Amino acid sequence: MGDNNAFVLDNGAFYAKLGLSDDSEPKTILNCITKAKSERRRPFIGNQIEECRDASGLFYILCFQRGYLVNWDVQKTVWDYLFSPDCCPVQFADTPLLITEPLFNFGSIQEAMLEILYEEYDCDAVCKSTAIDLAAFNYTHSEQTEQPEGKRPLACVVVEMGFSFTHVVPFVKGCKVREAIRRIDVGGKVLTNHLKEIISYRQLNVMDESYVINQVKEDSCFVSQNFNEDMRIARKRIPDNTILREYVLPDYTQIRRGFLRKPNESGGAGDGGEELQTVRLGNERFVIPEILFHPSDVGIQQMGVPEAIVDAINLCPEETRPHLFANIVVCGGCALFPGMQSRVERDVRALAPDEYDVNVTVPENPITYAWHGGKKYSQSLSFMKSCMSRNEYEEYGTRHLVEKYES
Repeated sequence: MGDNNAFVLDNGAFYAKLGLSDDSEPKTILNCITKAKSERRRPFIGNQIEECRDASGLFYILCFQRGYLVNWDVQKTVWDYLFSPDCCPVQFADTPLLITEPLFNFGSIQEAMLEILYEEYDCDAVCKSTAIDLAAFNYTHSEQTEQPEGKRPLACVVVEMGFSFTHVVPFVKGCKVREAIRRIDVGGKVLTNHLKEIISYRQLNVMDESYVINQVKEDSCFVSQNFNEDMRIARKRIPDNTILREYVLPDYTQIRRGFLRKPNESGGAGDGGEELQTVRLGNERFVIPEILFHPSDVGIQQMGVPEAIVDAINLCPEETRPHLFANIVVCGGCALFPGMQSRVERDVRALAPDEYDVNVTVPENPITYAWHGGKKYSQSLSFMKSCMSRNEYEEYGTRHLVEKYES
């Protein structure tokens, strides 16, 4: 094995986070192929999208559908790019691979993945995990979360707000409490699609503009701390309406990425007298993230994140509950919305028993948090024990490996 170095790939449905275990930060790369109307012949793989001259009308060809890896041709193309000299060159013959898969992944998908990794990429050792397990490992092995006397937390709840789903997973002494896991069918994809629908209904048709509207969502949305009050402010006229903003859309000549500005404020890279195209954003800015708290707003009859957290904790043994309420960690792309930490903490506090402390942590970079957990795990003693060797694969086949290493 080369210098005890492992390659960690957090293979998410929208972003792949990857790097060697001695890298300080992973590369974050789109885990899909994108095609543009302006350059029909050329597919853009991963971050090649930055070379696209005009990103309007982009459409994604995704490897994942509804949270599961189903398009192997696309995934193989993306992996070829990720492991190439242009991106992250790696020799799997002497570097073990730690790769993530979705929670409750289907056996057939696991078998297909292992077969591709051993046959196509000549892997010598593969360790499968989930991003949620790695996030929990990161949290319980982090200096910031050490309790007094230097003890590590024995229990935590990981809330992963991903691209396809949001999962709430309690861990006690490093093990998932399976019967307490909760899934909400809301993730970044639902939020972007709903924002597309609202803007298309109210202003201009952006139904083909997933890429741009995803940027609008990232740049302008926030989590409301008082929904009714913010709704009241959003109904007012300027200057009393402190929520209303204009989003200047990219024109791909001077503006590569749009930006937020106050209404009637000039500025930006389009001041040559020509008119910039903008969309006005009022209550959309906080109504979109609110779907995570009230999925029924878009017809998904499920509980919101705070209720799911409390429900999951209440299904765990009573003696673990104080530790679980005190160690809630929120990761995934949607955790980046400003105000997420204080809103989740406040809503859980309102539903939790008074005698328990409630503490919610949102890491500095919630997208790469699981990757850093994988980096720590790959340097631990149990990592090589949990790897599946090429010899085992050749002797017993993929089904044996899936059954043996089923966590």
